[in-house]
Amino acid sequence: MTLLQRIVRLARRSPAYVIKRLTREARMEADQFVGPLLARRLTGERLARKAGFASLDTLWSELALRPYPTETGRIDPVKLEQHVPGFAAAIRASAEKALRHEIDLLGSGPVALGEKIDWHRDFVTGDRWPVAPCRRIDYVNKGRPSDVKRPWELSRLQWLIPAAQAFQLDGDERYAIAVREVLEQWMAANPYARGVNWSCTMEAALRILSWTYFFHVFADSTAWRDSGFRSRFLACLYLHGRFTEIHIERSSINGNHLTSDAAALVFAGLFFRDIGAADRWAADGWAELVAEIERQVHPDGVDFEASVPYHRLVAELFLLPARYRQAVGLPIAGSYRDRLAAMARFTRAYTRADGSSPHWGDADDGRALAFGTQPLGDHRYLIRIIGLLTGDDGLRAAASDDGSEAAWHLGIDALANNSGAISPQRSQAFPSGGVYILRDDHNHVFIDCGPVGLGGLGGHGHNDALSFEAMLDGVLLITDPGSYVYTASFEDRNAFRSTAMHNTPQVDGEEVNRFHSPDNLWNLHDDARAESLTFEADAARSRFVGRHHGYRRLASPVDVVREITLGHSRSQLVVSDELSGDGTHHVAIPLHLAPDVAAKIGDQMCLLTAGSKHFALSWSGSPDWRLSLEEGRQSPSYGVAVPARVLVWRRSGPLPARLVVTITPAGETP
Repeated sequence: MTLLQRIVRLARRSPAYVIKRLTREARMEADQFVGPLLARRLTGERLARKAGFASLDTLWSELALRPYPTETGRIDPVKLEQHVPGFAAAIRASAEKALRHEIDLLGSGPVALGEKIDWHRDFVTGDRWPVAPCRRIDYVNKGRPSDVKRPWELSRLQWLIPAAQAFQLDGDERYAIAVREVLEQWMAANPYARGVNWSCTMEAALRILSWTYFFHVFADSTAWRDSGFRSRFLACLYLHGRFTEIHIERSSINGNHLTSDAAALVFAGLFFRDIGAADRWAADGWAELVAEIERQVHPDGVDFEASVPYHRLVAELFLLPARYRQAVGLPIAGSYRDRLAAMARFTRAYTRADGSSPHWGDADDGRALAFGTQPLGDHRYLIRIIGLLTGDDGLRAAASDDGSEAAWHLGIDALANNSGAISPQRSQAFPSGGVYILRDDHNHVFIDCGPVGLGGLGGHGHNDALSFEAMLDGVLLITDPGSYVYTASFEDRNAFRSTAMHNTPQVDGEEVNRFHSPDNLWNLHDDARAESLTFEADAARSRFVGRHHGYRRLASPVDVVREITLGHSRSQLVVSDELSGDGTHHVAIPLHLAPDVAAKIGDQMCLLTAGSKHFALSWSGSPDWRLSLEEGRQSPSYGVAVPARVLVWRRSGPLPARLVVTITPAGETP
């Protein structure tokens, strides 16, 4: 956003808001100069004296004895193998890569960083950002293929977590030495409020989570006994809390950035409690979370950013501070627990039988603390962990995750309650969040019919009104292409969130929600205003009907109504689109096939093949529809794009128009 845009936006606010905002801006600006001076003077010894301890080592020992919300002590590898076969070996393999400074982040593929890590460099393109005051850095680099998320993700240090886990299994000092050396490098190369890794408060916030975990794992290790390192580490961690408080990311409508900042303040505050400003951090951070969980999470448990991957991240960010408070004996309001439980129930509903989840909205692979080896799209661990926190027996009984994530959050003994299978689920509606799920034991259809995202601003939501994903007879056939990248390519960013990249009708090449500008990667106009007209389900079938208003703005307005019916006994999917209005219009209706699905078009018939299974696709309705099989792209994870096929029906002519597509299993290849 340009300075002029900021001024115009600010001018629309109340005088009280303007004064408050200007005060915050002045404080953040002053911190660019005052903060580094304070940082150079702060030491672990000063923190010890401030806390009333006789020495740094005494403070260190006291902090090490304090509770933490995850497992940080020794873990029996034999017992772990009994509950999660192969997990210990996977941890050790990942730990060895971390020791060699070998990473694979955000679609980069394997990268060897070398002995001395360059923290300000995009390790794929080689572009660097200056070690300048963080508020002066343009980290978008428009027109260049660099991606600021790469140095940010590198500096979150979550790639080092397996080394800490391996230390918990084996007690090998090599891991403690390696993590300490990386932390020493990071602190030397990233002075307070200088450089790209301080340019977004969320990044500093997420480091607080990983650094406090590292502390509790390695606090008693031989490699971490050096008083100079202890002093630098505690001072830098405390400064992260200070920075997060001063630069907290508040806006008129807040999302996962503020949630990250608030969660980190709780972590820093409880870690340093009774020291300096720590108690204020803990209280203020928790107050923000209590308020934001009601604002950001719909009553039915759907995160308001209209993204399944961000639903997972936000659930972690609300969950972990609650578990930290629980660990130190602080209360958690019943309403907070209830909203978390609702998030877990939504997670359970959107999880398919194979443990995968839909690609609804943006996805940047973000995590709060990543411990498990489950696939990226498997969010089932949330059901178990939230179930335990909230005391919801139904959620605990529904746990069917592999246990790798939960073992580090809850301890190995908690895995004994694993039921081993998801109890049968039926179709569900989440009307507040605008998600409708048609499902049974073999089929799963995820439908978006809700707000555009971030309270109507767009944010991490896409132009996917009335779009859907479909798994039939256990095979994922129709998918959302994902989101691919953010600032690395403005063109790809806007392409992947466009209407054409979703399984929904497009009229006259227009977007269902207008983009603000080609340079605005995050906002959308709230044009579609999708609404559900019918949702019904019984043993025979589940049926959804919805419409949106995105094309009412055209010179000749068009209404779009979609009906989706799942026949349970035959695993049959019927999608019917009705477009009405005046004038002549060009309509395109795409279905993005999963990457491993092949298609062969015949006369009013198409054969879909995935592995040994075949599906018959037929269509009917208005005349003049023309079907073509086209090349497309899909992004299974951030920074990765793979080729895929797209079926596209096109028609030019007067309205009304109707298209009915039916997909039915057609047997298996012997």
